[in-house]
Amino acid sequence: MNRPPITAKGSERLKAELIRLKSVDRPKIVQDIATAREHGDLKENAEYHAAREQQGFCEGRIQELEMALSMAQVIDIETLDVGERVVFGATVTLEDLDTEEEVIYQIVGDIEADIKKKRIAVSSPIARALIGKETGDIATVIAPGGNREYEIINVEYK
Repeated sequence: MNRPPITAKGSERLKAELIRLKSVDRPKIVQDIATAREHGDLKENAEYHAAREQQGFCEGRIQELEMALSMAQVIDIETLDVGERVVFGATVTLEDLDTEEEVIYQIVGDIEADIKKKRIAVSSPIARALIGKETGDIATVIAPGGNREYEIINVEYK
């Protein structure tokens, strides 16, 4: 069986989300459903239907997190000793050679990826182009809008 990788910090974040969903969100939704039921006719009760929809989303996310955490291989990136080579868990500073703009990404597991927080999935085109490269190397990312070239400025494991 193929076990998807996840960082130790990512595992902790997902466990915290799971605990919050089970201990805070789920009971609140149950209370919201009970309150909405007290208002009478369920066919035309928008509050009831909204609460039931929220319950479905919450239960789905709980199942997704439980499955992901049970199957994931947790990798503690702070114990890796790979020097300046880019591997799973690396935080990489890149310079776009066309725009000279610098960006910083951390390469993480698919389940913990969040582009808003600069965490990209190991399966993403950018991460695939970076894996195995070292500081000073040029990585060519094959993107739908055309190829982009990035110079690796720095590689950290934090």
